[in-house]
Amino acid sequence: MSERDGCGDGLYGDGAPDFIPPRVSRGRRSGVILPGGGGGGGGGGGGPDSDTILLESVKAAPRRSSIIKDPSVQKVGGGRKKTVSFSSMPSEKKVSSAADCLAFMQGGCELKKIRPNSRVYCRFYTLDTDLSCLRWEPSKKDSERARLDVSSIKEVRTGKSTETFLHNGPLSEHLAEEAAFSIIHGDEYQSLDLVALSADVANIWVTGLRYLLAHPSIIGGAGGGCGVVGGGQGDGGVAVEGSLGSKIRSEWLAAEFALVDEDGYGIVSEDVAVTTVCKLCPGIKEAKVRLRFKEIQRSKEKLTSHVTREEFQEAFCELCTRPDVYFLLVQLSQDRECLDPQDLRLFLETEQGLSLATTEGCWELLKRYEPSAQGRERGLLGLDGFARYLQSPECQLLDPEHLGVCQDMNLPLAHYYISTSYRSYLLDDQVHGRADLGGLIKALQSGCRCLELGVTDGPEGEPLLGVDYGPDISRHHHHHHHHSPVTIRSALEVVNKYAFLTSQYPLLLYLCHRCSPGQQRTMAHHLKKVFGSRLYTPDAQHVSLGGRATTLPSPEQLKGRILLVGKKLPPEEEGSDGEVSEEDEEIGGGGPLAGRRMTIPGEEELGVVLVVPPPSQPRKLSLHRELSDLVAIARTSSRSFYAQRGSYKQTQQQSPPSSPSSPGSPVPPELPYWTMCSLGEGEAGRLTSESPEDLVVFTKRTLTRVRPSSVRLDSSNPNPQGYWKGGVQLVALNQQTPGAMLDLHRGRFTQNGGSGYVLRPAVMRDEVSYFSAHTHGCVPGVPPQTLRIKVISAHNLPKPQGSGAKGEVIDPYVVLELHGVPADCAEQRTRTAAQNQDEPMFDETFEFQVNMPELALLRFVVLDDDYIGDDFIGQYSVAFECLQPGYRNVPLLGLAGDPLPHTSLFVHVAITNRRGGGKAQRRGLSVRRVGRRGREYVSLRHTGIKALDEVFKQAGGPLKEATDLREDAQCSTAGFKDQCGLPTVAKLKQCIQSLATRLQSPEGAMGAAMVLREGYPCLEPQVSLSEATRKLLSAYDTMISAQKQLIENADGVQERIDQVHREGMDLHEDLSRLCEKEGLKGRKLNKAVESFTWNITVLKGQSDLLRGAKMDSLDALRQLALACEACGLTSSSSSSNSFSTAELHYSSHPASGRRSSTHGNGRV
Repeated sequence: MSERDGCGDGLYGDGAPDFIPPRVSRGRRSGVILPGGGGGGGGGGGGPDSDTILLESVKAAPRRSSIIKDPSVQKVGGGRKKTVSFSSMPSEKKVSSAADCLAFMQGGCELKKIRPNSRVYCRFYTLDTDLSCLRWEPSKKDSERARLDVSSIKEVRTGKSTETFLHNGPLSEHLAEEAAFSIIHGDEYQSLDLVALSADVANIWVTGLRYLLAHPSIIGGAGGGCGVVGGGQGDGGVAVEGSLGSKIRSEWLAAEFALVDEDGYGIVSEDVAVTTVCKLCPGIKEAKVRLRFKEIQRSKEKLTSHVTREEFQEAFCELCTRPDVYFLLVQLSQDRECLDPQDLRLFLETEQGLSLATTEGCWELLKRYEPSAQGRERGLLGLDGFARYLQSPECQLLDPEHLGVCQDMNLPLAHYYISTSYRSYLLDDQVHGRADLGGLIKALQSGCRCLELGVTDGPEGEPLLGVDYGPDISRHHHHHHHHSPVTIRSALEVVNKYAFLTSQYPLLLYLCHRCSPGQQRTMAHHLKKVFGSRLYTPDAQHVSLGGRATTLPSPEQLKGRILLVGKKLPPEEEGSDGEVSEEDEEIGGGGPLAGRRMTIPGEEELGVVLVVPPPSQPRKLSLHRELSDLVAIARTSSRSFYAQRGSYKQTQQQSPPSSPSSPGSPVPPELPYWTMCSLGEGEAGRLTSESPEDLVVFTKRTLTRVRPSSVRLDSSNPNPQGYWKGGVQLVALNQQTPGAMLDLHRGRFTQNGGSGYVLRPAVMRDEVSYFSAHTHGCVPGVPPQTLRIKVISAHNLPKPQGSGAKGEVIDPYVVLELHGVPADCAEQRTRTAAQNQDEPMFDETFEFQVNMPELALLRFVVLDDDYIGDDFIGQYSVAFECLQPGYRNVPLLGLAGDPLPHTSLFVHVAITNRRGGGKAQRRGLSVRRVGRRGREYVSLRHTGIKALDEVFKQAGGPLKEATDLREDAQCSTAGFKDQCGLPTVAKLKQCIQSLATRLQSPEGAMGAAMVLREGYPCLEPQVSLSEATRKLLSAYDTMISAQKQLIENADGVQERIDQVHREGMDLHEDLSRLCEKEGLKGRKLNKAVESFTWNITVLKGQSDLLRGAKMDSLDALRQLALACEACGLTSSSSSSNSFSTAELHYSSHPASGRRSSTHGNGRV
């Protein structure tokens, strides 16, 4: 009979018990049931019935729920209903102290025990009443052997970090990371590996056990009696001493209560109590607070609604204690439940990625967020202050550096993505929509830097704002009788007023008009009069001797200027008027989609089919010279793209292809002015999939714009990410249409302070670079990064707009979308927090591979799970480059992009460089322990050009050395973490803490001390150590040695790589001559050019990687020195000066501009 036989199987499959007790009343608050948690009046409470109910309630714990629910909640078979709860009595209680954790552990719960032989045993674990040992049942052993003395526990680890988990392969993959923990015990450091039914339960056990390790005096009933204080028992209890943080909190709440207790009798009215709680805890719902006070009054059978100080404190701690923040605080503060400046600094350094945090800065943070005067005076950050800090703008997911302009704005205009609106002046749809100035104002206020203005002939010679679809299409003109038309003059005045309030960088006005020459002259006069000196006229443009316009100016050079984009007369044409061709696509019909039957986007299910009108005969637009001369950037069609591609391939001895949209059209001559190529959505989509490399090359010099398809009559938007990956600078979106596409647009342009300009990736700007969005390794020689996001909880979620009954609860879940190049696109979601109201706990971790970080966008969407359709609650979109590591709050936005008050997600973010191959890195050893023999090295391609191959051949050695330096440092660090029993994503601070517990003797002395050798933090044994500990110190020494090798050799290797890169670029000018000399033509010529750009890109990428690796190593050594001092691993003789020396050593290397794997930005 196996060990599992005979144990209750009710929880093994789905977490539901075989027996469900009769239904009793149920509260609506989340938390964990504790013995006597309701605080009910009366002192009995110890009978067998209550014990049975408690036991059953714990067994009924759902596998992945944020609370341990009342056992009476009956699960409706096969379905789930939204309900309205009319219960007012509390039946669930949050964990808010170590005493709560110990009380829960004494009640016991089911845990899964994992064995090295891949077996899983369900056991019921309890903590003895005198806190001296853990017991479990059923077991083959007798009751005295089925126990573990608390005094033998060495440490408690979270996650799947021990050999048992790491070597269990497929089994370990299916166990929840957040619910796993290990108890390390005995002199041989054996592990008891357990998995709880939820992350909350695991947190309770970890917190309670760590509290016992930190307070050995209470183990074994030192306080006398049995039970737990506060449990409502009448027989005394083990005296769980209140922590320093809880005492400060209690005194602060008493002081706040005294401020509103005008009479000094210790009693206030319910209204005053509710107002005070809402003031101290912003965002909490008043109805929730009022309900809690009524529950307290009813439980005590009070006839009055007055609130005592004890009731005020009880309600506040119950409602305003966030379990996720509490568990984190306990972990950071060694169970003191408050942080001193040194604790806070260590947290900022190692978790939050602020590598240059200072003690002075931590004092400033502490004084800013700690609400209690006593805490501020003593330099301690309590639970409420820590929660305020984590909810503050400083802890938001978006790096504050990106709130202002943080990119180089001195590059040519074509090197930037530009925020672009499409017909934002139209309300409703694209046919019946009327013109309105509010849309223009909103677009400019949101940071748009390219604004489209449609102009038609108006009465009395005054041009009007709007779209004229021409005689081909039945005209549903938007100038309705009850709406006065909008003149172009008034539109220009609005644009002039709001043009530079949000951003000072240049505004492009995209003109689409079908006006008579007379009204064109009127429009030209309006433009000059309204904009005055702001209007950038092309008089000052410099044209090169060859007739081609020079490079576009930079946004910095054009600050405060307005540039017109439109049709322009050729310079050789004389006279006041001339004719230019017009693109039918710009004005509603024709183009490559002509004659096609298409469904309207978003209406596919309805089967609505629209036939795209065929183009009329090629039209010529009569253009007035005065208006033409004001145009700074000439608008061209896709013909310019095909012409440039044709001429480029002609130089490679190939005949130019004819344009699909203009078969057989002659190649136009090179234009002597700046141009903007305008593409339709369909044609641009085809180019990004069929000719992505050609499109990227074209956009390096030429501004390119994509407009929504003419069949989007409902003003819906295409996905801009599909065009950004092809290098397209301007993707025009209907700013008046909210939705996912506009969310991505906002996320992209928040990246540079909302200025409307975002620098494109370097591979799209460099003259010589290889980039293809459709290959897995988009940038050769640069490995992908791993983004690891833990969604911990959500706070103050509102009901979806238009949701039903007043008392309805919501069933939220979170969707994480990664948008980018095709290899990066992914979507994952959390479980549904069923009927968990507005404060759900998720505790789920997700991994994404990011090949092209510069193009990646992360979008969080919170939805309400419902049978009919999942209702939208909130969302937040952010560029990958803006992510801050560590514990972050994600402020949720509504459908229109407006902030939802006090509504947020709480997440943990970690970004690491992936090692090994295959799918996303798991925590198995196979990914880490890759020796040099099995290591993959990046290689350069053979070009077939002797002179070039001789140059690139020199890079073979340095590239191999660079890979070895980086990989050795990474593998040795992973090996040290492995020896510590921690995963690769663990921080070095956690490793040093684990090491310190093993080095500490029972008397408290450390068995090793940190000393500086040549500026590197080494650990020297002070006493004789066990074999396991010596092995751990050996792994530490190996890591320090590898980091030293990297730091001292990186510059030399990088210089050799850069030298080959420079020599290769010197030969780039002679590339055509060298190819001709080798007799390369056709396909061989293309291959040689592609290999050359590949090699140049690899060299640049490897050089950047090595530079970044050195910065990471310097940061790691600084973290080690800081952690060693914090854990007491500095010798008494050198403790006064060792760390300051180390700090000076590591801070002498300024951080590079590259965002490292920890994204440290050195700010507090």
